[in-house]
This record gives sequence, structure tokens and C-alpha cells, in this order.
Amino acid sequence: MGRRANNEGSVFQRTDGRWAATVSVGNGKRKSYYGKTREEVAHKLTSALKAHLDGLPLVGERQTVGQYLGSWLEAIRPTLRPESYRRYEEIVRLHITPQVGKMALARLGPQHLQRLYASRLETGLSATSVQLVHGVLHKALEQAMRFGLVPRNVADLVTAPRRSTPEMRTLSPDEANALLDAASGDRLEALIVLAVTCGLRLGELQAVQWRSIDLDGARLRVTATYQGMVDGKPVMAEPKTAKSRREIHLSALAVASLRRHRLAQLQERLRAGNLWEDHELVFTSQYGRPLDGNNFRQRAFARLLDKAHLPPMRFHSLRHTAATLLMAQGVPVKVASEMLGHADITTTLRTYSHVLPGMQQQAADAMDRLFAQGR
Repeated sequence: MGRRANNEGSVFQRTDGRWAATVSVGNGKRKSYYGKTREEVAHKLTSALKAHLDGLPLVGERQTVGQYLGSWLEAIRPTLRPESYRRYEEIVRLHITPQVGKMALARLGPQHLQRLYASRLETGLSATSVQLVHGVLHKALEQAMRFGLVPRNVADLVTAPRRSTPEMRTLSPDEANALLDAASGDRLEALIVLAVTCGLRLGELQAVQWRSIDLDGARLRVTATYQGMVDGKPVMAEPKTAKSRREIHLSALAVASLRRHRLAQLQERLRAGNLWEDHELVFTSQYGRPLDGNNFRQRAFARLLDKAHLPPMRFHSLRHTAATLLMAQGVPVKVASEMLGHADITTTLRTYSHVLPGMQQQAADAMDRLFAQGR
């Protein structure tokens, strides 16, 4: 009989009566699996080989949670959008590995996850973020169970904290004007104007290209959302929903700010010379690179809020502000829904139901004015 090739296994009984399975993984290394019966170790060996064929490396029973999560992340990376992968990797690196990364995967129990979630809450992590930690662990352990690396998904046995719904923050007309005044003359003034007057998401703004804008016709087409950089190139994805791919009519304020922005960008391009990266994007760094969302939120946007004497808030609050101001001005809900790119009008009604009572009073007042004449 010839020698076994790499990744072929053998099953045998040890002198102490236990059964073992070993498999060669190359470079003179072998992985071993143990059990009380031949069937038990044979099942472990088969599951491990299947995991290897599905993209995970062969591992022994001493594999830690951290080792497994690292290999799992690499295996699923091609299936994720760059931004999603970045978020998964961050959750694993910052919140899971420091707590349970050195523990043997086979010994991970529900009590360990319960302590993990409690410790994250104690450090100030929101319930929503802990829910995300739970979601990542659940997906990873579900795959580990299918591969036979663990007998069950212990995340199924743990109740994660309820997702917290952040309070919707919107700017009043006076506050919105204060923010626009603070942004006047800023290199990203046009971005703030579009967010306040059109309600575009940050990812949509990062993805806008000049060819998608008709300044003479006062139109802007939303066709993509920015996901991140891969191999030095920006990666765009389809908008959040089918209705998110839309054409928006621009206000005179938005058109004027975009014209100024285009001139300023041309001047930046001349100054940058050969350092300029041409991706045809409207909003970029001073060297043409795609605008970094985290850096923008934490620095530029925070600075403008402070300059306008406004409290800290999420950038997404500007989208809520645009929607609220539109409907408060009597713009039909369907029109506002199309402008925001909601999947359907129900989403708009559910999200901005707080605006409707005032609109209903406006409707009642209009009826009074109509039928009060001649009576």
C-alpha cells in the first residue's frame, strides 16, 4: 500500500482504549481527533476534511475560538461587501477575541457568551452593538456546527440584549440654517447642503460622481453606495433598496453650492498634480481619494456642529431633518418617500409618523379656509 497523501486520514485504537484519528496537513504536521468510539472519531475526521474542502484549514481539537474565527473570516471574506467584512473583523478583533479568543472552541459554552455580553455592556457598548456581536458569533458557530467542529450552536442558548432604538434627532429650521451657515465656505459645504436639502445617505454621497449630476437641469442621479477601498480602487454597491436608485431634483441652493465645489475641486486637483487620484467622485480628500466616512463624521462633521453651536449627533440625523422639513412644508408623503429612496411609502409613514399630526392640522385648517368662504 502506498503512503497516504496529504489530507487523507487514519483511524485507530490507542493502547488506553480510546479511539483516535489523524490526518496529514503537509510539512510533516498532523492533526488529531479523539473519542470513545470509532464512529465518533470517524465523524470528527470526516467533518474536519469537509471543512477543509469548504475553505477552512484543518484544525485539531485544541483549536481556540480566536483561531477558528480568524479562519472563518478569511473563508467568508469573498462573499461579503468590503464594508461588511470590515465591520465583522472589527467586532471579532475588538469585542470577541479579547474575551474568549484563547478558549478552546469545543469548550465554549452559553455561560461564556452571557459573560461576554455583560462585560461589553459594562464597558459602555450599546445594546445594539452587543446584538451585532451576538449576530457575528451566531453565524460563525452555526458554520462550526455544520462542519462538526462543535456539537451545537451555543449562541442559540443565549438571549442577547434587546436592540436599542436610537432616538431620532432632527434639526429645527433655525438649527438647520445655523449648520448651513457654519458650513458656508467649507470644502465640504456642498455635501452638507445635499444632506440637509435632499436627505442623501452618507454612503450615497460618497459614491456620487460628476457624471451623475446635471447642474444645468438641476438633477442628481443616485446610482450606488460607497463600500470602501480594495486594491487601491473604490468599491461601489447597489443602493440599499431598488427605490434607492433614483433621480433627485436639486434646489437652487444645492446647485449653487455644487458649482462652487466643482471649481474648488479643480483648484485642488491642480495643486495636487500627479498625486491626484481621479475616480470622478464629487466628494473626495484633497488628493482625490474617496472621502473616508469615519474620518469625516468624527472630525469635519463634528467640527461643523461645534461651530454651529449644535450638540453632537449622527450624520444620519441630517437625513431625518430633510424628511421632517419636507413634510412639515406640506410636501406630499409620496414625493418625500421617492426623494429619500424608501422602499415604499409605508416606510416613510412609519419612520416619520410624528410629523403627520401637524400635517393633519394643516389639512383641517385648509378645509376651514375653503368652506368658510360665503358662509
